[in-house]
Amino acid sequence: MEANSTFSESWHRVSGQHLALHPAVQVRRQMFRGERWYVLEHPFTNQFFRLRPVAYEFVARLHRDRTIDSVWRECLERFPAEAPGQEAVVRLLGQLYQANLLQYESATDTSALFQRHEKREQREFRARITNVMFFRIPLWDPDRFLVRSLGVIGWLFSPAGFLLWLAVIGLALKTVVDHWSAVRDQSQGILAPANLAWLYLAMVGLKTLHELGHGWLCRKYGGEVHTLGLMFMIFTPVPYVDVTSSWSFRSAWQRVLVGAGGMIVELFVAALATFIWARSGPGVVHSVAYNIMFIASVSTLVFNLNPLLRFDGYYILSDLCGLPNLGGRANQELRHLSEKHILGVRDSSSPARTGGEAAWLAGYGAVSGVYRVIVFAGVLFSVADRYMLLGVVMLAVCFVSWIVVPTGKFVTYLGSSPRLDRVRGRAIAVVATAVAALVLLLGVIPAPNHFQAPGIVEASQRSQVVCETAGKVLALSTLPGGLVRAGQPLLALTNRELSLELVSARAALAEVDARLHQALGEQAANYRPLEARRVALTNRLARLLSDQSAQIVTARHDGVWVVPASSELPGRWVARGTAVGWVINPGTHEFTATVSQADADRLFHSHWTRAGTPLPLDAAVSDLTARIRLRGEAGVVVPVRSIHIVPAERDTLPSAALGWQGGGELAPAKSDPHGLRSAESFFEVRADLPSDPGVRLVHGRSGRIRFDLPAEPYLQQWVRLFAQFLQRRYQL
Repeated sequence: MEANSTFSESWHRVSGQHLALHPAVQVRRQMFRGERWYVLEHPFTNQFFRLRPVAYEFVARLHRDRTIDSVWRECLERFPAEAPGQEAVVRLLGQLYQANLLQYESATDTSALFQRHEKREQREFRARITNVMFFRIPLWDPDRFLVRSLGVIGWLFSPAGFLLWLAVIGLALKTVVDHWSAVRDQSQGILAPANLAWLYLAMVGLKTLHELGHGWLCRKYGGEVHTLGLMFMIFTPVPYVDVTSSWSFRSAWQRVLVGAGGMIVELFVAALATFIWARSGPGVVHSVAYNIMFIASVSTLVFNLNPLLRFDGYYILSDLCGLPNLGGRANQELRHLSEKHILGVRDSSSPARTGGEAAWLAGYGAVSGVYRVIVFAGVLFSVADRYMLLGVVMLAVCFVSWIVVPTGKFVTYLGSSPRLDRVRGRAIAVVATAVAALVLLLGVIPAPNHFQAPGIVEASQRSQVVCETAGKVLALSTLPGGLVRAGQPLLALTNRELSLELVSARAALAEVDARLHQALGEQAANYRPLEARRVALTNRLARLLSDQSAQIVTARHDGVWVVPASSELPGRWVARGTAVGWVINPGTHEFTATVSQADADRLFHSHWTRAGTPLPLDAAVSDLTARIRLRGEAGVVVPVRSIHIVPAERDTLPSAALGWQGGGELAPAKSDPHGLRSAESFFEVRADLPSDPGVRLVHGRSGRIRFDLPAEPYLQQWVRLFAQFLQRRYQL
């Protein structure tokens, strides 16, 4: 508690009261970052409250025979520089009142005590209802079990047990490294339908031991554990345990060990499961052991050690840094900064003792808040992927509890909070101005509107050189990389079987001609069948002659003869239709971009609105602004003369360089081993490039194109992107 302003307008409400700490309250001292704190503990209600020395000096003097005003004045006389102000005292008494740690002078206050207890239970129940993704149900008091079991396994939580734990974990890590390929391969089937039941059973068993690990260490150091129950984490029941009594431990390392107790037990069990997995064959035991290994590694690294969520890592970080109630004080620091620097509350005080601590709290509060939003959004979408109706219900509940309720509380705070009595007009004006500016900035003022798409440079005139007949490459008639003319030979093929077929076809045709000549005079009935056979043989001979002429592969147009792996081509047998190279005219180039379906809608809309008159979508669009940057020379902007929009969806990439296998950013289809088909269909946009763009244009060079569309407010852009996301993901 910080020393606020000396006087408070609410002081008259509490100054004449006679209050004292409840007789059952126990007091313990703790050290945080070299500073002494006092912990108030009510053993019957399991309530805890931390106080700094200056606040404890006031609370310790409370007595039913003395008024609050007299106690405060005594503290002011004894500690004039450190005594809490009246506003701080009012807040402190309110917090102790809510925690049921105060005792009143009259018997009638007993009913008020029960009423506060009932109200507290109602608040906790409402909190559990609104927090639908982490709903808790207490089931069992495990304290007696923990005491008895510690008599058997307590030696494991000792220096000797720690050395054993390190040895087992080390051997398990070595086992995983030695069998890494098998570990990786089996992970692909972790979510297979046949494994889901074993995965869930392994998770429940492992998490039960995890929670008991917290309980065992808490009981070892003298704490009491009276609650073990089920927490429905995203509607999946998992066990939880209440080790709040560890807050009263004087040693920070004891509190850290209690926070890490679950991971200690969980990793030890996972290590034992690793040995079983490595020494067992395929079967139930093998699968369950692997599931335990998988759950322990994922839950420990992703959740338990993460200090941004209120799991084990949060409490460990709080104790290691000496910052009790880290999340709550971080929120208080953000509120203080907002009140003092935005709303103008001059007597607002920071919960931090130093500037460094204040920066730490503010940074943690901001980062953890953003992280929680991201995590919960991911959880909502994950649930909606499987159960659409349930996801909608969760979204509605979260919208009410995270947006509607906080907004209502903030409006009430602006309108009636005593802290704003002197600056209420300014606070309302600042908030109203900020809301109006935000609405104006996001919903009214047009903002830059653009998107980017990957693409590749291609010569406007290009043709793929394809062998129109099968054969063995005899030689390259023209060296690769040189200029060729239309009709110029590029390479020669040879095919001995084709030569033999030509000889056979000519002989068969000569035979038919002779028989036709004979049929004219002697066997007129055979003339028509022989004539039909002659037509078939003539067609076959023409086809073979065409194949023979196709053994000399020529250029279709002028350009550069490009042959990948030209040194491997001579002597190689090529089948009909095999592509062996390209003839590329380097005179003009175009940039072929792959535009996703979400962005294509914006591009088509811009085309129709800016073209003025309806144009075919594959026609050139000259009024759309676009810029290209090529890989390797991103500092040079390549202008675009015109754009051709191809309206048909495609799934074949212009080049494998745009897919993952070629170092691009488009996901390939799993069924395509060559990386030429994309996982999602796209629209193709072709941009004509100038003859002298300031960079070297080479066929096959990749880059990105940026389309500048008509400006529109950010809110309109975000709504459209979100609607496209829902349509793409849920077909809404």
